[in-house]
Amino acid sequence: MARLFYLLSGWPLFVLHLMGSVMGWLAYLLSPSYRRRLVAHARMAGLTRWQRWQAVAHAGKMVGELPRLWGRPRDQALGRSVRWEQVEVVEHALAEGHGLMVVTPHLGCFEITAQAYAERFGAAKPITALYRPAKQPWLAEMLKSARNRPGMLTSPATLAGVRQMLRALKKGDTVGILPDQVPPEGMGAWAPFFGREAYTMTMAAKLVAQTGCAVVLLRGERLNWLDRLRQGCDYVVHARRVPADVEHLLAQGDAAQSAAAINRLMEEMIMQAPEQYLWGYNRYKGPRAEILTSASGEVRP
Repeated sequence: MARLFYLLSGWPLFVLHLMGSVMGWLAYLLSPSYRRRLVAHARMAGLTRWQRWQAVAHAGKMVGELPRLWGRPRDQALGRSVRWEQVEVVEHALAEGHGLMVVTPHLGCFEITAQAYAERFGAAKPITALYRPAKQPWLAEMLKSARNRPGMLTSPATLAGVRQMLRALKKGDTVGILPDQVPPEGMGAWAPFFGREAYTMTMAAKLVAQTGCAVVLLRGERLNWLDRLRQGCDYVVHARRVPADVEHLLAQGDAAQSAAAINRLMEEMIMQAPEQYLWGYNRYKGPRAEILTSASGEVRP
């Protein structure tokens, strides 16, 4: 499988997206449980049928583009394939000197956001991204190589990994998290997400409370072939600073309120491009039994 990934990494992106769209529709048609979950979640958010159909294709495109993102040589720059919108938001947040947390949901090409950050800012302020290790040995090894690039490090979703992120923030560096990923038991709180209670990570609030870091939302927009021709790039990374009142709320460390605030921000962000969200992700499942915090609930170095 690893060889196949590296072989596909050199294929044109529009071919990978076309293959991915087909895979997305096959998964939708052949898996009743996946289909029911995607439709139910999308309907809760008010998506039209056309937007749901687009979401099916985009879920496949996300898989189709992975060989290009993971198999790209370490010395090959993203270059003009990525364009930034409001990059000054990131620049100003880094200039504050208290560390930076970038957050993005399972929206669009979320893999590109960390790579784009690392290429532009990683030499001075590297990014440490939290991830859940793959169960398959071949995939775990490939991800370790693919995601550890110049200016970019990865941190497993373990207590040691959380400590690594805390140390990075205290040095004034950057960390990246997927706030709509279901956290382990003890690392979250139940909060509304598109009208239904979802177990939501509280680690972001704990890290902000302990470091005073800035928080920026990043969204990696996947362009269609016509927009790629018009704009001369494949992806657009949108940056937005979290409102000051939300940063203040996160700094207070209240688990329930911070989880609710994070979910509201994610809802707003997702509805900017709802067809590119992974509505088939099992967002409302219960947490797995794995305690990553201390008895007091504090993230300790």
